[in-house]
Amino acid sequence: MKIAIIGYGKMGKMIEQVAHAQGHTIGAIVDPLAEHAGIPISKNIAEASFDSVDVAIEFSQPASAVSNIIALAKKKIPTVTGTTGWHEHMDEVASEIKKSDGSLLWASNFSIGVNLFYRIAWYASELVNNFDEYDVGGFEAHHNKKLDSPSGTAKILAEGVLSRIERKKKIIWETMNRKPEADELHFPSLRIGNVPGTHSLFFDSSADTIEISHTARSREGFASGAVRAAQWLAAKKRHGVFTIDEMLKDIWDRRGSLKI
Repeated sequence: MKIAIIGYGKMGKMIEQVAHAQGHTIGAIVDPLAEHAGIPISKNIAEASFDSVDVAIEFSQPASAVSNIIALAKKKIPTVTGTTGWHEHMDEVASEIKKSDGSLLWASNFSIGVNLFYRIAWYASELVNNFDEYDVGGFEAHHNKKLDSPSGTAKILAEGVLSRIERKKKIIWETMNRKPEADELHFPSLRIGNVPGTHSLFFDSSADTIEISHTARSREGFASGAVRAAQWLAAKKRHGVFTIDEMLKDIWDRRGSLKI
């Protein structure tokens, strides 16, 4: 599989490393600021050559993600994007993907471990929903260069919990200078150092605490999941907008081992 990398920051470099380790090749790199010792880097998608490229993996910035995705769709390049902070423009992007008869797979977090963590946390929430003595809350931490807060991963996690705990009605993301109301799910964020990503969920009663956490050791899990998603998207002539949920469901359905 020949991959175009859009955004050659830390994630882009990790994607290149993981792709090479799995036997894939890099056909193009697009980044307005980066340099590469072996492959010429295009400053933008318009001037890049995508000869024989099977799929693009886009990890850029929220401000450029929408234009990147639309430009790739117009070039008929299936695209996987892990950029967060742009999802309020999803309707516009979906319209352009449909118009171009293209394909896009997006996720706030491509780590297979995180996506398994979601489902473990959500199932635990369904169990705890039956026991009013447990309060529920959580937090997330990321490196201090992350632009969005809360993270897209935290939003998906907390919103999934909220939909499963009937006594919780709204999420409070910011620090509170008061006690939380009984129907509030408190889920603040921390930005510090070089933390790749930590998400924790707590179910607490007067007798005990149940804690469920996912901690990323590095960006490798995110990159590996993105390359896997690129393989899934490029393997068939898929059209439309997909999430990592469709990919995971396809894997589980083919194995016949789990119903999601």
